[in-house]
Amino acid sequence: MERRSLGAAALAVGAVGLGCMPMSWAYSASQQRGDRALRAVHAALDVGVDLLDTADMYGPFTNELLVGRALKGRRSEAFVSTKCGLLVGDQHIVANGRPGYVRRACDASLRRLQTDVIDLYQLHRADPEVPVEETWGAMAELVGAGKVRALGLCAVGARASRRRGARMHDGTIRQLERVQQVFPVSAVQAELSVWSPQALESLLPWCADRGVGFLAAMPLGNGFLTGTLTPGQGFEPEDLRARHPRFTAEMMAANQPLVVGLRRVAERHGATPAQVALAWVLHQGPQVVPVPGTKRADWAVENAGAAGLTLTERDLAEIDRLPAPRESWD
Repeated sequence: MERRSLGAAALAVGAVGLGCMPMSWAYSASQQRGDRALRAVHAALDVGVDLLDTADMYGPFTNELLVGRALKGRRSEAFVSTKCGLLVGDQHIVANGRPGYVRRACDASLRRLQTDVIDLYQLHRADPEVPVEETWGAMAELVGAGKVRALGLCAVGARASRRRGARMHDGTIRQLERVQQVFPVSAVQAELSVWSPQALESLLPWCADRGVGFLAAMPLGNGFLTGTLTPGQGFEPEDLRARHPRFTAEMMAANQPLVVGLRRVAERHGATPAQVALAWVLHQGPQVVPVPGTKRADWAVENAGAAGLTLTERDLAEIDRLPAPRESWD
């Protein structure tokens, strides 16, 4: 598969990554089994998916341990991306961007991942108590030490970045401009999907203008765009969707026309709604890599197949005409 260099990073072009978070955190705890997760990672690697995205906070820690187990004997086949900067406690998550903590967090991630280098190390969230330049400087030192190959930044939360009259990602772009003065940004991770296209407005153009990779988080809308979820079906208590306004029965029913439209396009190609949703994300630019999360090997293989799906002008126009998603979560 064609690859291109992003600073010290190398991300696949026209490829789909694998988000590992659902394998051990945040979604349907009763379905999280180590053997199933290992099969999913191996199946993804077998069909050429090499970007594996995780974070120390997922679990916490269990997700990196799982990825480390999966990569035994296969490390050379994978581009490993993990994150630091968030600590998980009982009923709360806090940011920690102190340089000393960043160094310790990296060493701990290396141990859990059973590797001597992290391909892409991302700042999950900036610490409001620490200048982001200090945190980024500590991360840059890790590159100099050979522990990390490239650095990335995750977009700040939508609510945190909104001001009157401001665009959703203005806060992230301000952070990017600051850290770029310290050390090059190789990749940015932010939500991008058919039902959440806001990154197209300013954040993705910022990346494209500077040759920065873009990891599209939640490209399947937390599972909604796959067409496998039913309005009112309910979620397990620990599933993050159980408390999310997007996933009330009313909102899921209101946004069903999006799934119907994706399914209509998919039927013309002999594909699935998920593959069409991912192909739409891939169409947004050569530096865009969607990172759908899954726990199952068959879905990992299905998602990877989106890289071979080319949407026609008719398809793209039809998707553009779909009703705007209801955005009560804003």
